[in-house]
Amino acid sequence: MDPASLSQHARAQRALALWAAACAERALPAFERACPDDDRPRRAIAAARAWAHGDLSLAEARARALRAHAAARTIDDRAARAAARAAGHAAATAHAAGHARHAAAYAAASAASGTHDGAGVAARLEECEWQAALLPPHLLAIALPGPGDSHPRAADRLSISTSNRRSGVESHGVAE
Repeated sequence: MDPASLSQHARAQRALALWAAACAERALPAFERACPDDDRPRRAIAAARAWAHGDLSLAEARARALRAHAAARTIDDRAARAAARAAGHAAATAHAAGHARHAAAYAAASAASGTHDGAGVAARLEECEWQAALLPPHLLAIALPGPGDSHPRAADRLSISTSNRRSGVESHGVAE
């Protein structure tokens, strides 16, 4: 895949997939401690990265996302379940850019769930700060929309705009 041949929308979605994978990977140890023999979330994170680099089809990325979500349903541990959900949403970012923000949210929830004595808020805040610092500035409003974003979520606009462009519908979405 030649990155120069991709539209700005496609490049943004691929960057979001890489960011979502990084977020999910930080939460992954919580799942792997609870389920050391289950590699579905790890494979979903790898799928997000492979799709972003053009080495994996959208269909396979979606299949791995669904497998990670299936892994989440098998466990009662909240931190581990959130970590598996983060991995699933990272891979699902190949399907729709809006999944990236869910990967980050579940990763932060995993960090918060793995703490005791009221430290969850601090752990979640620390994780969110790390996530925001890692995100390229031009994608901040897409992945982490603020309270003033009243139109459809920015990442959803990116996905809608991308699908409209494929179908020949003119779009005035994000990152044009």
